[in-house]
Order: sequence, then structure tokens, then C-alpha cells
Amino acid sequence: MKQLIVITGAGGGIGRGLSLCLAAQGHAIIATDLQADSARETADQVKAAGGEAEPFGLDLTNEEAVLSFWEGLAGRPVSVLINNAGLQQVARVDEFPTAKWDLLINVLLRGTFLMTRSVLPGMRERGFGRIIHIGSIHSLVASPCKSAYVSAKHALLGFSKTLALETAGTDITSNTICPSYVHTPLVDAQIKDQARVRGISEEDVIQRIMLEPMPKKVFITFEEIAGAVEFFMSAAARNVTGQDLAIDGGWTAQ
Repeated sequence: MKQLIVITGAGGGIGRGLSLCLAAQGHAIIATDLQADSARETADQVKAAGGEAEPFGLDLTNEEAVLSFWEGLAGRPVSVLINNAGLQQVARVDEFPTAKWDLLINVLLRGTFLMTRSVLPGMRERGFGRIIHIGSIHSLVASPCKSAYVSAKHALLGFSKTLALETAGTDITSNTICPSYVHTPLVDAQIKDQARVRGISEEDVIQRIMLEPMPKKVFITFEEIAGAVEFFMSAAARNVTGQDLAIDGGWTAQ
């Protein structure tokens, strides 16, 4: 069944990949991103592939902007919210810039809270909703030099579980997908940063830091994440809520 899906951070990386994959399954996409031009590029790619998408520039950390965005949708029946927007900063705790810490926490947690709070009334009124958070392997384990990101992604699981309990009285669910590394521009930037911070080569970062902990030793694909999203969206998953699904090549099985 066709769903209207809002995806944050859809201007590139996982957000763009999910937009393309889910539109190809017949769903309508509302692609939001801080960079309006990037959101527009994603929508254009979806439409060029025969799908349906609308772009919106949106600062998730700005409460007024988030409220204005939802008001602009004029009560359209958004049945799925994918909280995906994120960024990264690689630095040791004693060198971590306060402004960067605050930005990561604001985007990953405050933005998720603001978007979720805004979508809930419509979902409750219609008696159906699926809220899907894109977590990370770093929702489950830690890595050095990523204190803000690891902290925020761990906290996301607590938010999702609380939301699951608060929405248990209707057909609304809240779940978190926790992929290990997906080869995106964000990860490419991490490769360079980690090579600098750790004093090793970029190839060593890929092999030793990113792929070595994964018994499968391959990057996760957009299609794999989209498959998990489609399951969580389905009627078959109505009793799956407050859960985290690791797509990690066996990382956390060890």
C-alpha cells in the first residue's frame, strides 16, 4: 500500500538512498534537508526514476521552522517518519569543540524530538503511524573520537523505547535501525578524519577500523536498510515496537 513518507537528511547519503529505494516501491517521498538544493536534487532523481517526491529545506534544530514545515503540509496524511538526519565530528574528548558537540546533539536528538512531536497528532487521529529512527552501530557500541555521535545515537534508543510505550494504545510503532558503515559522503569524510586523528592511512581506516569488526567485512547498502524500513512499515510489524535492529555484518554477535 502506498505510504506518504517524510525523510530527514534526504539530501544525500542514506537519506537519498532511502528516498530512491522507497519511491521505487511506489511510496511518495517528502525529502527534507538543511540544504534545500540537496533536497531538490534528491527529489529530481526520484522523479527521473519515475517516482514521486517533494523537496523541502528544513533546519531540524529550529522549532519554529519545524512547526512551519508541518503546518505547510496542511494535514496531509503522513504515515511514516524516518528520522535520518545526522552529521559527524571526529575528535578526542579533550579536543572536542563545544559548538560541534552542541550541533550534533541538536540535530540527532532535538531534531528527532521536534519532528516526532509534530507528526504524532496526525498519526493518532488516523490511528496509524510508523516512526523509524536511523541509528547506527554506534547506538550499540562505542568507538574512540566520536563522543557526541555515540552519546546521541545511544540516547536515540531510549527515546524510541519511550515513544513506543507512549503510542502502544494505537497502531503506531517506534523502532530504530542500527547499520554499521554505509559507504556515503559522511563516511568518506570520516575516513580522512580518522586517518588524521589515528595517524594511519585511509586504507587502514577502511580495513582495520570500519570493516575488521564486521565478520561479513562488507559495507551495508541502501537497499538493505530500505528492506528493514519496509518491514517496520508493514502491517506484519504492528507488534514490533521499541526495538533496535542491527544490520552490522555480525559486529555485535561477537
